[in-house]
Amino acid sequence: MKTLPKVAGQVFRIAALVYGGVALFAWVAADKLIFQPQPASYGAQLPGLHMIAATDGTPLAVMHLPNAAARHTLFYFHGNAEDLGDSWPLLQQWQAAGFAVPAFDYRGYGRSEGRPTEKNIYADTQAVVAFARTKLGLTPGQMIAVGRSVGSGPAVELATHSPLAGLVLVSPMASAFRVMTRVKMLPFDQFDNLAKAARVRCPTLVFHGVADEVIAFTHGRNLYAALPDPKRSVWLDRAKHNDIWRIAGGEILREIGVFAGSLAAPRDR
Repeated sequence: MKTLPKVAGQVFRIAALVYGGVALFAWVAADKLIFQPQPASYGAQLPGLHMIAATDGTPLAVMHLPNAAARHTLFYFHGNAEDLGDSWPLLQQWQAAGFAVPAFDYRGYGRSEGRPTEKNIYADTQAVVAFARTKLGLTPGQMIAVGRSVGSGPAVELATHSPLAGLVLVSPMASAFRVMTRVKMLPFDQFDNLAKAARVRCPTLVFHGVADEVIAFTHGRNLYAALPDPKRSVWLDRAKHNDIWRIAGGEILREIGVFAGSLAAPRDR
């Protein structure tokens, strides 16, 4: 008969092997699990479309909907399985509401080439910000970064080191792996917004659907709790993940308008 220490040792070894297997799978397959680009929903004639080069030369699709009267711009980071064509009606609404709107497709999405990774998206965000400054006349000080779902990752990252006017998060994730595990289980992660939240350097507005079945409401609630003041949250009782614009798009736009009106005058830097 096996002694208790031997049984415990075997259980520990099995648990360690399972954990190691899960960690290895997450490390190898993370990008394929997180990024799910679909065939481009738009062509070269999409209004406001620019093709720019990333720092390594990769072509990136950037959209700019101008508004000469705009006090702020809404720099939009779209969600997974979406591209600029899918976002086009929403961005038009924001332009009509008084905002200028820049946005771009991550590598592998829409007409952007290459392969999406967390590192690439962060670097490409900086390339788009540089393009917006030098070619479009937009400055970080007038930008409100709006990150939806996986787009909350680059939006939060930008807000930790750039002088943005504000940050808006819609259905944000605490981190990519927590979407699957609900709690931190691995020593590594991607788009770890929760770990970065305290370093955000601007006012923040957070929206989350209470009925969200993809990125649980607890993500938005926990992330909001970790963000510094000034901040505001809007919890949307009936909204799920993929119907949030249909259910609450008007309310979100109104709240963004109030939020933008509360911000200090844009800074030219």
